Amino acid sequence: MRVIFLGPPGSGKGTQAKRLMAARHIPQISTGDLLREAVGNSTESGLEAKEYMDSGRLVPDALVISLLLDRIQQPDCGDGFILDGYPRTVAQAESLKMKLTEEGKPIDKVVNFDSELSRLVERLVGRRVCPNGHGEWHVKFNLPTVPGRCDVCGEALIQREDDSEDRIRTRFETYLQDTQPLIDYYGELDMLESVDAMSDFASITAHIEKILEKYD
Repeated sequence: MRVIFLGPPGSGKGTQAKRLMAARHIPQISTGDLLREAVGNSTESGLEAKEYMDSGRLVPDALVISLLLDRIQQPDCGDGFILDGYPRTVAQAESLKMKLTEEGKPIDKVVNFDSELSRLVERLVGRRVCPNGHGEWHVKFNLPTVPGRCDVCGEALIQREDDSEDRIRTRFETYLQDTQPLIDYYGELDMLESVDAMSDFASITAHIEKILEKYD
């Protein structure tokens, strides 16, 4: 099973990807993680990518897809994988489709996490995280045991800068502008299924399982 998850920041696609990864024993692949790993390991591709990143330029699609193709050759991708947040443009999607078809590993399904801005704002503005990386809570939906304190280490919870309302709205609008053509592209290929990202976690999980059950 090879699947792409699309969705704006805060839509929950990363959380659902981790759940699916554990349930199906397939890896969640983020191109951002691939780039950071390649740079950290000083591989040939990583050094090339670092030159672009250090100068503030976008890493070329060909280099990103090369890293991705190397990753899906690993044994843990034998039963499939989840691409989290990639591709981001139609050009990337077309190039990815061609390369994966050549490898005999085409994408089976694209899951779009359909989100409503007002509810996304409510979800993210209220999010509070542990500065030591022990998890996240919410001022309304997921209260810590001790108000304002991490349940694991007791440190004071913080609000990320990106979780301000202005930044959330900007990121959402940018996402829609950049990604709507991609949603249309996969829709025309009859590969797209949308889930209501604003419903409860269990309902989203059940919907995704129903979408993907034919690929078991």
